[in-house]
Amino acid sequence: MDFIVRTGSFDKPRSGCIVAGVFEGRRLTPAAKAIDATSRGHIAEVLKSGDLEGKVGATLLLHKVPRVGADRVLLVGLGRERDLAESQFRAALAAAVRALRGTGSAEVTFPLTAPVKGRDIGWLAEQAVIAIKDGTYRFDRMKSKPADAKRAIRKVTFVVANKGDVALVERGVARGEAIGEGVALAKDLGNLPGNVCTPAYLAEQAQELAKRHGMKAEILERKDMERLGMGCFLAVAQGSRQPPKLIVVEYRGGAKNAAPIALVGKGITFDTGGISIKPAPEMDEMKFDMCGAASVLGALRAAALMRLPINIVGVIPATENMPDGNAIKPGDIVTTMSGQTVEILNTDAEGRLILCDALTYVEKYKPAAVIDIATLTGAMVIALGHVATGMFSNSDSLAREVIDAGNASWDRAWHMPLWDDYQDMLKSNFADFPNIGTRAGGSVTAACFLSRFTKSYPWAHLDIAGTAWKSGADKGATGRPVALLSHFLVKRAA
Repeated sequence: MDFIVRTGSFDKPRSGCIVAGVFEGRRLTPAAKAIDATSRGHIAEVLKSGDLEGKVGATLLLHKVPRVGADRVLLVGLGRERDLAESQFRAALAAAVRALRGTGSAEVTFPLTAPVKGRDIGWLAEQAVIAIKDGTYRFDRMKSKPADAKRAIRKVTFVVANKGDVALVERGVARGEAIGEGVALAKDLGNLPGNVCTPAYLAEQAQELAKRHGMKAEILERKDMERLGMGCFLAVAQGSRQPPKLIVVEYRGGAKNAAPIALVGKGITFDTGGISIKPAPEMDEMKFDMCGAASVLGALRAAALMRLPINIVGVIPATENMPDGNAIKPGDIVTTMSGQTVEILNTDAEGRLILCDALTYVEKYKPAAVIDIATLTGAMVIALGHVATGMFSNSDSLAREVIDAGNASWDRAWHMPLWDDYQDMLKSNFADFPNIGTRAGGSVTAACFLSRFTKSYPWAHLDIAGTAWKSGADKGATGRPVALLSHFLVKRAA
């Protein structure tokens, strides 16, 4: 798909469809006004019929509008003009792309004229590109006969009124394309079934990504983990016939000796819960338990496409969690790479067990900051639903950076507490501490567990259990939080 930026009139594009916004009360945006003027009032006349009042996400497709060069005009509701904010703008974009999918228009024109308070025109362009890529995304590689689709959108033209805005829009488009590609990679990996996306497959994809973008990939095998003393990681892996992999990808875009940003992604390619087995309903969705790993690879892809002048290391502990005769049992005690001992009270709290050894492993890079990303706790879904990612940190300054990156990308996170008071909920009579606390505050105690392995660097933990995928009719990976991570890396690189 090609994205082009140009200046000029909004009303005379030669394309399959031009998109224009309408506010509540049938108030036209500047682009819609220009089209209406060219059509000698046709748009206003149509709106008088009441087919579109301007509610957020409502659409109206018009064919052969008089004297307008486009074959079609798609009107999209933006809601009340004074209330136009990020969520409304993104909802309108998503609705527009859904409508465009049904038109068969190969070339589309988007005038960037709807102001969003506090956002520049570059941000509008970035969000439009991401919305178009997201709305046209399809995962049908596992189907014998993919559904027939209309002609795909091949070319998108963004029209801006002022020549001075072109450079800003072009940067937004480039950023949106890179993030969109990273999101698509994360979604592809997340949507694959567990019998295809095994730890070995994840390792192969990481190697392929590294080769394509000039990065370095290293895959550590079971014997390497044994040598390093990764007792927790190996304990989870011992119940699976799929060999575990510790995937390490290094992106070197910064100064040779500059400390890297470390991204650590949970890579449980399928989670049965182990001996503490999960209930059968919706267990198929546990193929998404590696979405943290997928987001690391997606963020690395976005960084490489943007050629960010920064060093990044991605570390992914990858394994299955299975109820084999050799699987770990509740009450087992294992020794972590850090030397601390853990009593495993629940084998379904396995993500923190593989992450803790990976978090110890990244110490060797002397990282400037570490962010781990994991579908870690059902408690996070109860706390924040499916809107915000939960964020915990041992550094207030890093926490602010992560929250700001979420707001900049509109892939938002919420700062959760990591107070010492919660650490008292992790007590064991037989080991240094257990892998679970009480039922209350489950997402917090999980973060407290991880914090015991992150004393030597600034660290943030993103619990994406509620945001990594959707259930129901729209079941599938979301690619979050690739956008957040990308904006964090962009800001750090600057």
